[in-house]
Amino acid sequence: MPTPPEAEKQQTGPEEADQPPSMSSHDAAPSAPPRRNPCCLCWCCCCSCSWNEERRRAWRASRESRLQPLPSCEVCATPTPTPEEVRSWAQSFDKLMHSPAGRSVFREFLRTEYSEENMLFWLACEELKAEANQHVVDEKARLIYEDYVSILSPKEVSLDSRVREGINKKMQEPSAHTFDDAQLQIYTLMHRDSYPRFLSSPAYRTLLLQGASQSSSEA
Repeated sequence: MPTPPEAEKQQTGPEEADQPPSMSSHDAAPSAPPRRNPCCLCWCCCCSCSWNEERRRAWRASRESRLQPLPSCEVCATPTPTPEEVRSWAQSFDKLMHSPAGRSVFREFLRTEYSEENMLFWLACEELKAEANQHVVDEKARLIYEDYVSILSPKEVSLDSRVREGINKKMQEPSAHTFDDAQLQIYTLMHRDSYPRFLSSPAYRTLLLQGASQSSSEA
């Protein structure tokens, strides 16, 4: 006696029950020797294969302890800036960014504007460019991509489609300079957008006044 369609649906085996909801029975691939999924050769953020999902879960569990120490340690080790150094930050954005104390103060300002990820991304790229071990480069590049480039990340930085496409291609074989174009774009964004507001901010003005008071007391 033929089995009604409703009964067939109720007799779903454990293999089918384990499949993702979006996969229908006709989508299942025939048996074949194990091979790497082609979509996993890139870091395209739209890739939803189980291999990438497992890596994303592992990343979420480790990203805070593995990527954040760089900028956090820099803040802890930052010396108190001199009055001359504080004044030099207004001369050019380059001088601000080349000063450890300047980066620390500017990062705190970006945090008040909810754009701290721009500085964190820039610092992470600087760390990557200083790395010579290819295995470490691969791992750090993956973390940077998933933390700041992927649309799935809450700390995604603002990049145009051309730069994103270039990064996706370079992630097939990451190098220390995979994010150079993106880093430059974020640097330019901070320079044009956040830097002028920083110079007018109460935080920077307070540092200037403190420097002026210090200079007067030493005179």
